[in-house]
Amino acid sequence: MPEQPFITVLCPVFNEEKYIENVLRFFNESLPDNKELYIIDGNSTDGTKVIVEKWAKQNKSIQLLNNPHKYVPQALNLGLKASSGEIVVRLDAHTMYAENYFEKIIETFKTTGADIVGGPMNPIGESTIQKAIAFATSGWFGIGNSKFHDVNFSGFVDSVYLGAWKREIFKDVGYFDEQMMRNQDDEFHYRAKSKGKTIYLNSEIKSVYFPRSSYKALFKQYFQYGLYKPLVVKKIKSEVKLRHLIPLFFVLYLISLIAAIKFPILLLPLALYILIDIFSSFANNQKLVVKFASLLVYPVLHLSYGLGFLLGLFKMPDNKKK
Repeated sequence: MPEQPFITVLCPVFNEEKYIENVLRFFNESLPDNKELYIIDGNSTDGTKVIVEKWAKQNKSIQLLNNPHKYVPQALNLGLKASSGEIVVRLDAHTMYAENYFEKIIETFKTTGADIVGGPMNPIGESTIQKAIAFATSGWFGIGNSKFHDVNFSGFVDSVYLGAWKREIFKDVGYFDEQMMRNQDDEFHYRAKSKGKTIYLNSEIKSVYFPRSSYKALFKQYFQYGLYKPLVVKKIKSEVKLRHLIPLFFVLYLISLIAAIKFPILLLPLALYILIDIFSSFANNQKLVVKFASLLVYPVLHLSYGLGFLLGLFKMPDNKKK
């Protein structure tokens, strides 16, 4: 059997004491053995660092790095510069991974020749709101036709969930853009694609992701996605998609409804949106409480992303603020 490539695994964290042992246990128990893990901590104030240090004493392949900047792109760049694996895999603490996750990544690199590989985002929920978010972000009305939300699709794409990269790609494309507090993976993947690199999504690279557990947290998350998306599309204009712009158009339309006092016909698109919201929330086999929760999830997704995008058009985000 040929020797497996040496793998670097990077996991940026901040206050993840609830989830971090899942990552550490998965790393210890998964194949291949020929790998290293860097946990890059953004100054956690809970027990995250203590847990990692305990595991690192038992396994010299586990390293803890401090990320004074706190944010993900700086964490990834720190890990890249400290590590040496031929293949670099990013993990997220809020995600659970199939036993053969790393093996499928290696296999996909070999069979496709792609420069970047990964699997789909497969959200699952524990609470009612999490289940509603998981359902809404897996369908066309929630997030458009993004391929990495389709758990059955395999093929060449624009981006993948989390991602795994050949080490040499960073020499050609550069590192992660540290201005991108959100969307840094999309920006990097779009930049790589614009330079002729290929990205392959394999549905056999399986993981499950736990979404935000409140409407407020969901709003904040997607507002930030929207806020940084204009910066991405300004840098790589070839990758702008209609799905990126529709929430912006929706917000602009809602602002225009002040004119509905004189022109009631303007209310027709809003009525259509509400009907689609109701249909998308209830025409499925989810539990009734999840259906009702989905009614609010959809507008939260669209309004937060659209408002963020609108602000992002006129104001360069300050990467010194959290």
